[in-house]
Amino acid sequence: MQYMSVVLLARAKEVRDEGSIIEIVIWELSEPLPPSTHCYRYRLYYGSGGASRVRYDNERGKGDHRHIGEQEEDYVFTTLEQLIEDFRRDVENWR
Repeated sequence: MQYMSVVLLARAKEVRDEGSIIEIVIWELSEPLPPSTHCYRYRLYYGSGGASRVRYDNERGKGDHRHIGEQEEDYVFTTLEQLIEDFRRDVENWR
């Protein structure tokens, strides 16, 4: 079995005064995680009261996608900067 090289690029967690949580975790991979074509694995989360409100992630077999409340949809990854900007916009729109 061949193992993929993984480097943690970012890990941050913020608990806001009203109790909501924002967490961002991003890894750089030695090769893409199919069906994604980029070399990043990520999980961006915003939740409150134990419920996920906004979540962006990618996983083997499923690829890049986001969750807005109960709705899940494909996400077109372009850059890490755009990913974070899109996530922040969705968090602000939720609030």
